[in-house]
Amino acid sequence: MKKITAYIILLVFSFCCVTPSQGFAQAFTAVGLMPEPGTMVSLTAKFVPAHLRGIVIYPDDPFKFDFMIHRGDVGLTYEQKQVEYTRLIKYFLASLAVPDKDQWVNLSPYEKDRIIPDNYGLTEMGRDVLAQDYLLKQIASSLSNPDTDLGKKFWDKIYAKAYEKFGITTDIPIDMFHKVWIMPDKAVIFEKGNSVVVLEQHLKIMLDSDYQAMKVNRDVNVVAETGSEAVKISRDVMREVMLPVIEKEVNEGKNFAPLRQIHNSMLLAAWYKRALKESILNKIYTDKDKVKGIDSDPKMNQAIFEKYVAAFRKGAFNMIREDVDRYSQEVIPRKYFSGGDHASAILFDNGDVTKLSDTSDT
Repeated sequence: MKKITAYIILLVFSFCCVTPSQGFAQAFTAVGLMPEPGTMVSLTAKFVPAHLRGIVIYPDDPFKFDFMIHRGDVGLTYEQKQVEYTRLIKYFLASLAVPDKDQWVNLSPYEKDRIIPDNYGLTEMGRDVLAQDYLLKQIASSLSNPDTDLGKKFWDKIYAKAYEKFGITTDIPIDMFHKVWIMPDKAVIFEKGNSVVVLEQHLKIMLDSDYQAMKVNRDVNVVAETGSEAVKISRDVMREVMLPVIEKEVNEGKNFAPLRQIHNSMLLAAWYKRALKESILNKIYTDKDKVKGIDSDPKMNQAIFEKYVAAFRKGAFNMIREDVDRYSQEVIPRKYFSGGDHASAILFDNGDVTKLSDTSDT
């Protein structure tokens, strides 16, 4: 644990930053992790990034905080720490400044004018959530490639269940893939005196159909069972084969280290908003969209959107394979294509206690 102190001055937040080396800047940001359109994305090893672990507040000085930073797995130089730690604090401040209802992003090739709310789009946090959503879409597409071990397992189960249900393996529905959501699952926050620390946090992966069913029954973990029998088969296999792998990658892999950094900062900001409602900082700054000092270049959001549209058009893979059907022993030509349209979403919504967003496509 490393502890750094920053004094928050209302309206203008000033941080001393040292420009990092180009290699560090590219490797340790959400934007730097974005693959090129049409590129297959692989799973990554377990990785703990530097992240905002906790805060210390001062009742006699509401504009003063101590930020407790976990240094993570990678040793950073002094200059790199200044950049990395400042970014984590900016995530926290953005979570305070932007109203919960505006903390969403939307990557759809048909909605170029609804990418991200204006003020949220000015923040580094908004930009980085957008970049992580792009990455999620590419990974969700890449994992179903039948040339990979996981993709082969996925399709083998699809064909096996189709044969068991219908006695065929070739008449598979076109709508095979389902939108994937990343949502907060649980978090444990420890309070003692004027200090608060995030002890645990976990992100959950859900199919869109399950999320929509859960919204109807907010307090019940409902599994959707609507749709044709073929769609139900593909949905069941997605839950069984793909979702556990994506969930592990989101919670442990290097690909989604920025998302976990953002989530930690959001949890602490959510705690502050709710635990200290009468604080002068909450009254003057929280949810007021005052992002001066924590803003970023909004042109980057458009660049991410355009990159996503290119990836949507190209797809993660596009191939024709001659598969030997395990049941008929016949050679069957099959076309496999996976693009990015509506493949995933990120929704930060912790329910009634620490609700951070209430949008349907983030």
